[in-house]
Amino acid sequence: MAMMHSETLIVRARQGDQGAQGKLVQLWYKRIYNFGYKFFLDHDLAMEVSQKTFISMCRNLAGLQDIARFKSWLYKIAVNNCREEARKNKNSRSLSFDQVWNREAEESPAWEGSGQRLDNPERQLEQVELSDILQEALLELNEEQREVVIMKEYEGLKFREIAEVLNISENTVKSRMYYGLDGLRKILEKKNINKDTIGYEL
Repeated sequence: MAMMHSETLIVRARQGDQGAQGKLVQLWYKRIYNFGYKFFLDHDLAMEVSQKTFISMCRNLAGLQDIARFKSWLYKIAVNNCREEARKNKNSRSLSFDQVWNREAEESPAWEGSGQRLDNPERQLEQVELSDILQEALLELNEEQREVVIMKEYEGLKFREIAEVLNISENTVKSRMYYGLDGLRKILEKKNINKDTIGYEL
């Protein structure tokens, strides 16, 4: 688990130990990739964001004064890279609902390493489709709300940590979270999806 890395590893990486830096990348890559994927629902953009985030991590780790803040520092880099890519791709194609619905289940990184597969193929397909609907709904939120919802609900960051990442107050984080979840609920209701159908507590 990325959360279980030792402070010694960060110290060594900060001192320029390339082996330690590589280990940090291994520990955190999946989480940063998943953050980028949920932000864009796009594999290539998630890969781009991940690559830029870890290049920046290696280049700037020496300047990190408080290693206890490594996680929020790393997410801050990832968020900034997501925002940059979003600006660059503002006029590029958007993923339609039909494209999301018909995408092969195996292509969704959200299902990689998720544990046991469901025995019932129909139920498994249903869960993948519902997961895709939720991913698509996330894209309809504004950027500020989407960032907070992903970090809190998917990445498990605390409100305090999210506030640190985004350089805003905890109350602002909670407000964005409230409006983000409310927005998701309304989007899903329009698609005739409720919490009982999707198995996701909103």
